[in-house]
Amino acid sequence: MIVAAWITFCACRSLARVLLFLSSSNSLPPFWETLASVVSGTGTMGNSCVCREDSDLEDHHHGSSRATRGQARRVDHGTAVGVDAGEARSSRPRDPVRPPRRGRGPHEPRRKKQNVDGLVLDTLAVIRTLVDNDQEPPYSMITLHEMAETDDGWLEVVQSLIRVIPLDDPLGPAVITLLLDECPLPTKDALQKLSDMLSLSSAVARQDALNPAKHRNTTAVLGCLAEKLAGPASIGLLSPGTLEYLLESLSSEAHPTVMLFALIALEKFSQTSENKLTVSESCISNRLAVLESWAEQPDYLKRQVGFCSQWSLDNLFLKEGRQFTYEKVNLTNINAMLNSNDVSEYLKISPTGLEARCDASSFESVRCTFCVDSGVWYYEVTVITSGVMQIGWATKDSKFLNHEGYGIGDDEYSCAYDGCRQLIWYNARSKAHSHPCWKEGDAIGFLLDLSKKQMIFYLNGHQLPPEKQVFSSATQLYVIPAV
Repeated sequence: MIVAAWITFCACRSLARVLLFLSSSNSLPPFWETLASVVSGTGTMGNSCVCREDSDLEDHHHGSSRATRGQARRVDHGTAVGVDAGEARSSRPRDPVRPPRRGRGPHEPRRKKQNVDGLVLDTLAVIRTLVDNDQEPPYSMITLHEMAETDDGWLEVVQSLIRVIPLDDPLGPAVITLLLDECPLPTKDALQKLSDMLSLSSAVARQDALNPAKHRNTTAVLGCLAEKLAGPASIGLLSPGTLEYLLESLSSEAHPTVMLFALIALEKFSQTSENKLTVSESCISNRLAVLESWAEQPDYLKRQVGFCSQWSLDNLFLKEGRQFTYEKVNLTNINAMLNSNDVSEYLKISPTGLEARCDASSFESVRCTFCVDSGVWYYEVTVITSGVMQIGWATKDSKFLNHEGYGIGDDEYSCAYDGCRQLIWYNARSKAHSHPCWKEGDAIGFLLDLSKKQMIFYLNGHQLPPEKQVFSSATQLYVIPAV
């Protein structure tokens, strides 16, 4: 039997820009005048949030000086009430993107080999609908996993992922990560054959400029393998040709999506210290110094590139003579922010504390620095990408167990809105809502009425029916905006 837990790719490299407008039925306390919190999983493994003060609508970004996954330190979860991992597993953990996986039974014949491209596209088509642990994984996923048990089969799957995943599907990179993460570890020979087949170089990065999907998928595959194979295998995979390819993909002539995933791949390769030294010696910081100005771009894709470039310069690829962003950021008008002491370990938070992003394959979450216990409150989020995120409200008792698949809406002390899969989450159970899928630029509203004990979610001003489940479980009504 093959056993697997769902993983939400917050990521799907989802990026969100946050506009928080908090209001109370009484006078508005000053610390709530500005608040930011947002994002999730997936994935494309990445999440980010930005908040603006209601009075002047000035943008603020946020990204902490947290290390990449391999170097990130665990933080004290402050006001969060912890639960040990054993207790969490026994309480039905849920991972919103990865389905439980079942292999062949002892007397079940091996499934007949099918067209690999078709199986990959079938998985992409159905993955959005798989949300509960009770569901069987799709036939396509099981078959692809069985094929990848041999070197030749694994290579076929990887080549198909690069070849057929479309650029415009927000869950495309998440499916790449999901399938590779669930497949058996590749052998040294398989990795060498893959390197030979791809034959990467700076010249290859400049080819097929009109086909950015191929390069986006290639960089996503490299990033996933770098994270999965940290150590000597990762060092071997980052050949001079592969490094040239990734650096050339950061060129301003490349598609912004290719630039984003190339940078994320370099971050993941640098989880291995020898690779970090190699990448740093390539003068990558000079390229990133140009790209970090994109953090203020109105174009959502370029904004992601700018955020990741700035974060890398502050935390990973330091540039001599450059002042850290958190040393020069103006926090004068920021009275509440994402709480760097109440966050799972792999979330990137901006220096302002108003933006966050996740590029790990785990399900990362964060709460705000202030909570409320009375009145009526509201905040707003503008999504920058249309990937998987769970955004809402959580009490101090809500658990963040990223590797167990726990996030906002995954226990009885939080409730979340998921606009990608059109679901409301509470206690690791979901129900469909009537809003269309969110898209870049959509405004998501979150109303909390503590007098009526209800939460209301909005999409571009259109509200859903109130949600009241969390109030039946919470013993202390100290509620916090959370992502």
